[in-house]
Amino acid sequence: MLEGLFQPMHLLVIFFVALLVFGPKKLPELGKGIGEGIRALKNGMNGMKETSGEQASSEVKSTPADLSNRSS
Repeated sequence: MLEGLFQPMHLLVIFFVALLVFGPKKLPELGKGIGEGIRALKNGMNGMKETSGEQASSEVKSTPADLSNRSS
């Protein structure tokens, strides 16, 4: 259904419309902002994976005696 959704000609039309709407001075700034946003999202996702991995490994290392001391 979505085969060939973004063909090269489609991407050129989208770029041309964006150029008309935003202008040649604003377009590089928008690209830079989008790139930084994607990079921040990727770094945040990697940070969450590392944090959850550390929590899981610390829970696995707990012994049943440690767990009974926590509940008291």
